Amino acid sequence: MSYLNITSDQQLVEFCSHLARAPWIAFDTEFVAEQSYRPLLCLLQVATADSLAIVDALTIRDMNPFWQVLAEGDHETIVHAGRGEMEFCLRAVNRWPARLFDVQIAAGLVGIEFPAGFRTLIYKLLGESTRKEETRTDWHRRPLSPRQIDYALDDVRYLPLLYEKLRSRLAELHRMDWLVEEMAAFQHEVEQAFSVERWRRVSGNSGLDRRSLAIVRELWRWRESEAERRNCPVRRVLRDDLLVELAKRQTADLKRIKSVRGLERGDLARQLPRIAARIKHALDLPLEECPQTAHHEPTPQLAVLGQFLFSALGSICRQQNLAPGLVGTPNDIRELIAVRLGYLSARHSPRLAEGWRAEVIGQVIHDLLEGRLAMRVEDPRSDHPLVIEPLPPRTGT
Repeated sequence: MSYLNITSDQQLVEFCSHLARAPWIAFDTEFVAEQSYRPLLCLLQVATADSLAIVDALTIRDMNPFWQVLAEGDHETIVHAGRGEMEFCLRAVNRWPARLFDVQIAAGLVGIEFPAGFRTLIYKLLGESTRKEETRTDWHRRPLSPRQIDYALDDVRYLPLLYEKLRSRLAELHRMDWLVEEMAAFQHEVEQAFSVERWRRVSGNSGLDRRSLAIVRELWRWRESEAERRNCPVRRVLRDDLLVELAKRQTADLKRIKSVRGLERGDLARQLPRIAARIKHALDLPLEECPQTAHHEPTPQLAVLGQFLFSALGSICRQQNLAPGLVGTPNDIRELIAVRLGYLSARHSPRLAEGWRAEVIGQVIHDLLEGRLAMRVEDPRSDHPLVIEPLPPRTGT
């Protein structure tokens, strides 16, 4: 397989001059994230209509020329499950790649499973099988073997072929606007992850009261800053389970903190005074400055309706050639019901009540709740056993 091997800053600049004229750019990255605070970019694979390239990010001092050309111009940028790639670009130049086309999301919009792995899409759309033997490669090690390079190049060699197939299907279904909408929502989600503190993602924090949540937030902030300072994964600073246990105890007393099993590790024991200071800060906050607890389902009926109507979502998606996993989750259904029934403020806009989801799903769920539609089993052996149909008008007795 012929390809460009780019290992110097000058070669990268020259290659980017070529990229600036390309109508589309397909790319993928290989990185390691186990040993550092942020993922370390090791390799970049790029395909255009007339070139295939490997960029060794470990030998190049300045990767910004690539990220800049990716964000400029009128080309389409083709990726698969491109969140990691987008984060590299945002950190480098604080801009998005131009006209993003994620084949994983596009596949969900035409009825292929979501999220579908890259090799699954190659098999389902192109009928080919690709090698899997390098899935656990340490991309930080050099030199790379020919087999590793071939494996990495496959990740972009097939991207344009998947793009052509999926773009054609989206056009046939008149869903190109849906993809644009999804790409905008995806970009907003990644931007939020950059700008909004993600302490609520600490596992095990559900059910905590406001004071304990304030402690979770303070310890999360300390853990992030410490992990960045040491350039190590956050779990090496303080595990989630230990963080939550400290939040539950609601004490800044060093003796009681030391009694928590798991905090005796040498490097962690030295940090206990700082941990105690963060906990004390959270304990001293006025209650109104503590985080609100997460919303809980107000009635058992909401849980029952959510389970029932999530089945309706799956049935609608199969009939509309959509992947249910892309359209919505059980929580999205419960959120929509909660707004429709007044448990949540109408100012809160559920995901299923916006854009193309409102058109395909939201209105149907509303009509089911209002009793204008009914769902029944038509043929239990069919690929589409459930039928949603209008109810006859009610007549007085």
